[in-house]
Amino acid sequence: MTDAWDAHYADGNTFSPLRDAERALLAEHAPAPDGGGHALDIGCGLGELARHLAELGYEVDAVDFAPAALTHARARNTATAAVNYHLLDIERDSLDALSHPAYDLITFRLSWAFVHDRTRVMNRLRERLRPGGVVCVITPVAADVSEGKRSIALDDEELGALCAGWARAERYDADGLAFVVLRDPAPAPATFAGKKRPSPHALTGAGVVVTDPVGRILLGWSVRGVWELPGGKNDAGEGFLAAGVRELAEETGLKADPGGARLLALLMDSTHDMPRLTGAVRVTAWAGQPTVTEPQLIHRWEWHEVADLPALSQPLFTPSAHVIDTVWPGLLPDLPPVHRYPLTPAATAEPAQQAAEAAQLREAMADRLVADGWVDAGGAVDAAFRRVPRHRFLPGTALPDAYDTHQAPVTKRTPGATATSSVSAPWVQAAMLRDAALRPGDTVIEIGSGGYNAALVQEVVGPHGSVTSIDIDPYVTDRARRFLDDTGHHRVRVHLGDGEHAPAQLAAPDSVDAVLVTVEARDLPPSWTAQLADGGRLVAPLRVHGYTWSIPFTKRAGLLTADTYTVCGFVPLQGPGHREDAVTRLRGGEVTVRFADSTPADTSRLDDALAMPRVEHWTGITIPGETPFDMLLLWLATHLDGFARLAVPADHDPNILTTPGGWDAAAVVRNHSLARLLTRRLPEDGTPLWEFGIHAYGPHAEDLARTMADQVIAWDREARDTITPRLTVSSAQGTAPTAPDEDPSVITKQHARLTFDWSAASPPRDHGGRAGQDS
Repeated sequence: MTDAWDAHYADGNTFSPLRDAERALLAEHAPAPDGGGHALDIGCGLGELARHLAELGYEVDAVDFAPAALTHARARNTATAAVNYHLLDIERDSLDALSHPAYDLITFRLSWAFVHDRTRVMNRLRERLRPGGVVCVITPVAADVSEGKRSIALDDEELGALCAGWARAERYDADGLAFVVLRDPAPAPATFAGKKRPSPHALTGAGVVVTDPVGRILLGWSVRGVWELPGGKNDAGEGFLAAGVRELAEETGLKADPGGARLLALLMDSTHDMPRLTGAVRVTAWAGQPTVTEPQLIHRWEWHEVADLPALSQPLFTPSAHVIDTVWPGLLPDLPPVHRYPLTPAATAEPAQQAAEAAQLREAMADRLVADGWVDAGGAVDAAFRRVPRHRFLPGTALPDAYDTHQAPVTKRTPGATATSSVSAPWVQAAMLRDAALRPGDTVIEIGSGGYNAALVQEVVGPHGSVTSIDIDPYVTDRARRFLDDTGHHRVRVHLGDGEHAPAQLAAPDSVDAVLVTVEARDLPPSWTAQLADGGRLVAPLRVHGYTWSIPFTKRAGLLTADTYTVCGFVPLQGPGHREDAVTRLRGGEVTVRFADSTPADTSRLDDALAMPRVEHWTGITIPGETPFDMLLLWLATHLDGFARLAVPADHDPNILTTPGGWDAAAVVRNHSLARLLTRRLPEDGTPLWEFGIHAYGPHAEDLARTMADQVIAWDREARDTITPRLTVSSAQGTAPTAPDEDPSVITKQHARLTFDWSAASPPRDHGGRAGQDS
């Protein structure tokens, strides 16, 4: 499709010009906000609409997937600089490349009919619409075009589907084109529906859950007005797996091997007073592209984000909804009743030679964890690492890498290559399990799934313990469930849900012995504490002022306390619990200042400050090479108001951070001035030493450099190698966010109030931190 359109424009072909009626309707229903607004024109073609929107007062992102179209559009755009052109496929590419996070107007002119996955695309665009914003779709209508041009137009049913899920949907005529105005997204809970009375031989069949490489599920829009899975009735003498794979090929053109499909459960309900039996079949490996092969049954096939299904605007076929609920329990609320008969597979065998090699590597990994002090020899955690086959949770990873104690293989990335799920490095998993102090029979909740860590926990708590693993990403939970079953860890409960709130739905207050958080947490939600029993342990990689420590908390009288910290790195919590830093970019984007846990200081004059002569102050405090100094960073963050982090691009250094580029540096912003921590290597005389120093800029650079240096010296005198702070966590309810001039040893997040007390501290552990990630 892309090549065809590119050739169309490269050959000098044009497009239907913008009509006066369209201009008038845009002016009436989508005027630019006072002071200008941002518009996104998708399928911009030669750019006529984008240029018109710029004339209306918008700054416009014009998007097309045909390079030739953008070449011609740029050549014609000689009158305004308010149009930014982006080569982007709205269905396949990440929207992160766009200039703005939100838009006042999103337009599709003569392009919506060519969008294949319409439900998913519109859901993602709704998320980019500002409150009060407008989506305008301008399209030919099927009744007004010839049969040969049906593919460029929408019929009344398709126009109705376009308008579903909006509080206000209006349709106007623009000289024969439908001009649809959509306002105020209004998602509603998914509904479920049947179809006509089936013939008796169609009462036994299979529904197939098939997902693409990034976890999207394939659904067909039926001529009966429901979304449904691929699948259908069993032929005589045909099993459910064979029926599912055959129907998948016949209905969609996708080819799958029955040996790679899985029958998860048998589902029994009734329709038209007749019993109905459906096999829930799961297919993850297939070849081909979805194609409508039976137009008398299915209008089109679309890939949907699984997380969108609870608010699907049109009904789901009831048996399909039951099959989806088998794969992702709890995703679809208020389902009609069904009798479910799960088919728990046995542990899957592997080739003997591979199993033997993996066993040797597993023993070596456990020996290394013991030697490095992360695991007690002969204990329950040591035994778990020796039993659970880590490589079975990392297909495609070389065996030596799977058992490397420092590697954290990424298992999912966004289209922009950002890691969203991984399996943690063994050393950090061992540290967290050690700190959780698990016992046989314990009840454990894991926030952030992946499978391997939950399997380790199940081994430790034993057959009388309870393990629930929660993740917001259906791709992750599906993957975890599959690998847990394959390795015989069937007792782990895998739940698809939001880790911030789900524990309150899955466990009673004060009933959980341990909560293990395997994603970076920027806050501590109430459900993590409320469900924890008195004396229970919460182990969480908590992000404080931009630095992450795995911290084991103990609950006593409703409060959490901790005094040990292990530096680590995890992928961040997704969903409502994710918190963004406050970011200021200086010097045209060359320098980034981040405020993570306080109200940002005034940065309006820092560009001027960075242009002033630099002040250097060296402290005389040294540290051997390869020695962690994370407690110095925590000391500075909890002793200096205006604490921030400073970074420059890895490939460009404007003489602010010197080296190494791309690394964050501890910084302080006060009184229109900035100071940052750095080190310099001293002439070698035996062990390499690095000296801490301060660079400062601005009208108060001298004072700020001296203040920051004094704290480095105070840390060396009072806390280095001797203490870590006692951290107490209480509820932040009714407490305002931390302001720059308040006590920096108290950090108020949305849910939790953190108080650091260096006078009631404990000796630090010997372990230095290494980076690790988890899902």
